[in-house]
Amino acid sequence: MRRVRALGRRLAAAGTASYPPDVRRRLKILNVMCYLIAATTLLYAIQQATTDFTTYASMIYLNMAIVATVLLVPFAHRLNEIAGGLLLVAVEFVALLGFASFFSREGGGHLQYLIAAAAAFVIFGLQRLWLVAGVILLALGLHLYVWYTFPVVGPVTPEQQAVIDSLYTQGAITTFALIAASVYYAFSLAEQAKAETDAVLRNVLPDPIVERLKANPGGLIADSIDDASIMFADISGFVALARRLGADATVDMLSRIVSEFDKLAVHHGVEKIKTIGDAYMVVAGLPEPVPDHTARLARMGFSMLDTVARIRSDSGLNINLRIGMASGPVMAGVIGTRKFSYDVWGDAVNLASRLEGQSSPGRILICPGCRAKLGDDFRYEARGPIEIKGIGAQETWFLLGERTSPADAPEAPVTPSDLPRTRTAS
Repeated sequence: MRRVRALGRRLAAAGTASYPPDVRRRLKILNVMCYLIAATTLLYAIQQATTDFTTYASMIYLNMAIVATVLLVPFAHRLNEIAGGLLLVAVEFVALLGFASFFSREGGGHLQYLIAAAAAFVIFGLQRLWLVAGVILLALGLHLYVWYTFPVVGPVTPEQQAVIDSLYTQGAITTFALIAASVYYAFSLAEQAKAETDAVLRNVLPDPIVERLKANPGGLIADSIDDASIMFADISGFVALARRLGADATVDMLSRIVSEFDKLAVHHGVEKIKTIGDAYMVVAGLPEPVPDHTARLARMGFSMLDTVARIRSDSGLNINLRIGMASGPVMAGVIGTRKFSYDVWGDAVNLASRLEGQSSPGRILICPGCRAKLGDDFRYEARGPIEIKGIGAQETWFLLGERTSPADAPEAPVTPSDLPRTRTAS
């Protein structure tokens, strides 16, 4: 049974591997439709062959041609995402005309054109309404063409035929309209719900992680990153400030600051991880690696300091930011099933948090790993070695700014052994 299910999943996914998850789902549905059409059409061919092969030979060959063509639909996906759907529509529409010409409208084959009113949305999606509408109108036109061109042979007066034709035309138009409107509404609701869910997910998780969760729902998201940079920022003296401001003013102030920081994270191409009270955690180099992750985070830190300075000037509140930054290997992943989150762990994370606690208001304190990666593109002030709980003594520097010109560069490279071993006044 497991092998059968695995084979079914592989057949459903045939030709869809290169597409995004949403397109893959639609193409999988189309593949399953084609397999069902092939199976039922093959049964028709067998039934006709066993009944009277000579009489139904042309229909048997037509049915076998349909089977062969619809089984090519998964291969057509490799051309583009609508090639398979167009192939299916073409073969079905032509085949139904062939059946009607042989059996007349009494055979009922033309009624299958009604399916297009719903199937077109599944095959082509809501993003191509012009194509969906064209397929539905073509199906309606062919349906009525069969009705008028291949009538039922029988004793019917002209007056009776006129009434029948009128009723059938009205019924066909109404049926197509109702099916199309109902399916469109259902798809619209589904798309709206999906878009809302997607927006919530992307507010909580990084975009690449969202795509991985959508591609493998319920799957474990866990990564080891060889090199990334982590930054913690904290408002100094926040508890006393919050006590003085009260709840409303404190929440308003934090919301303004965090909103500004979130915009900066997007601008600098870094990833916000979380806020804990007045602490803000941001990383660079994950979930997707970038070569300049430390420089991105350094620029983000200076932009955060500028933002807090502007808010301090506008509000008159004594707000200052302490920042700590570290680089190194980390682990990251999605934890929990309810109110889940994307989080980062490792020595570099702990070091960044400790550096934030040892930093000074309005300054960025960095570790040796950051100092080595930033090189001569930035300016530094030696902070001296400090004891980091769980890590030991670490040489540290305050980050002063980015160098603006070659003339601003040092005459010779600076190494930790060249720098003072005493703390610099801050």
